[in-house]
Amino acid sequence: MSRRLLLLLAVTGAVAVGNLYFPQAIAPLIADGLGVSPDAASLVVTATQIGYTAGMVLLVPLGDRFPHRSLLVVLLAVTGLALLAAGCAPALPALVAASALIGLATVAAQVISPLAAGLVAPDRRGAVLGALLSGSTGGMLLARAFGGVLGEWLGWRAPYLVAAAVALLLAVVVAYAVPATAPAAADARRPYREFLAEPLRLLRAEPELRRSCFCQAAAFGAFSAVWTSVALLLTGPVYGYGAQAVGVLALVGAVTMLCTPYAGRLVDRHGPGPVNLAALAGVAVSAAVLAAGGLGGLPGLAALAAGTLLLDVAMQGGMVANKARVYALREGSLSRLTTAYMMCAYLGGTGGSWLGVRLYAACGWGAVCALVAALAAAGLLRHLWPRGGGRTGAGGRRRVRPAGRGASGPAAGPAGVPGGTG
Repeated sequence: MSRRLLLLLAVTGAVAVGNLYFPQAIAPLIADGLGVSPDAASLVVTATQIGYTAGMVLLVPLGDRFPHRSLLVVLLAVTGLALLAAGCAPALPALVAASALIGLATVAAQVISPLAAGLVAPDRRGAVLGALLSGSTGGMLLARAFGGVLGEWLGWRAPYLVAAAVALLLAVVVAYAVPATAPAAADARRPYREFLAEPLRLLRAEPELRRSCFCQAAAFGAFSAVWTSVALLLTGPVYGYGAQAVGVLALVGAVTMLCTPYAGRLVDRHGPGPVNLAALAGVAVSAAVLAAGGLGGLPGLAALAAGTLLLDVAMQGGMVANKARVYALREGSLSRLTTAYMMCAYLGGTGGSWLGVRLYAACGWGAVCALVAALAAAGLLRHLWPRGGGRTGAGGRRRVRPAGRGASGPAAGPAGVPGGTG
């Protein structure tokens, strides 16, 4: 894992993740451009997230079956073509369909994570995952700024067309720059249907996987509820700004890119438990700060900036901690563990996005903040709940159980990494 390769993987993940988030900033522009209501235009965001969840279920497990480089190239190429179709969509139904395909194919970041984790020692995974998530964080935050500013200047189609060109260019670069890797021989021969069922088997077999999935689903649900609704708040009667304001607000969260690698190093040093506890507490505090954003004016803007920054840092810190805990479970099934974990996280995000928009329409910004607080409380309760399974060795490090053939293919050798008891 050279620094150049890590940088390329981080950039690729950033571009892939960014495709999920720039539509959030241009949803009001889509509504105006296609002559539909804001609620209808929000279906573009929801369809992208649903497609992304489907891609994790159907495609990410194949990282344990096919070479990562080939899979990444195909996914990036399909993403570029789907973005091109979205930018040329004549009406909302076509745009929603193209958005679902974008989400389905833009799972490259979830193929990159197990690839990188398999190339480094277990006691350095937190740092590597932190670096990759820093790139993804940059993709999320800068994509909103990119979408809002470019959409305001050139119309809502421009972000889709520019993103299409970037994805297709990256497909060519990855084809030449990423080294070839081969899956385990036994996994390469297993039928596809077994890979589809594997994440559910892992969820049943691993209490710590279920625990991490629930905590991150709650945090990501809160995150998605805020960022889907804040565009409506800023462009509504309280502030009366354009979509460009959403992009500027997103830039405030760029400091998260510096915090995420630090969170990864903390995970390597102390284990994921304390880091995840602090992350969930940060989500809870952000709800109170964001509530003041409904006041409007400069105090409200300051509260929105501080609250979204805290929420972004907390969500990404929890992502690093929970993913490190998950990857400690079964060394031979990293892509399938990724599918189980991220499927749950993004189902939480999809639900938060859907519920946040409807709560905002029915009850206003305060209801969205109450939802964030409720999700944070649920995550904290689950984090502090007894694990009910697994053992820890000396120093609080979890002993990794070998993967059994019935659940995760050939047995994997044990490798202790910081597990964290939370």
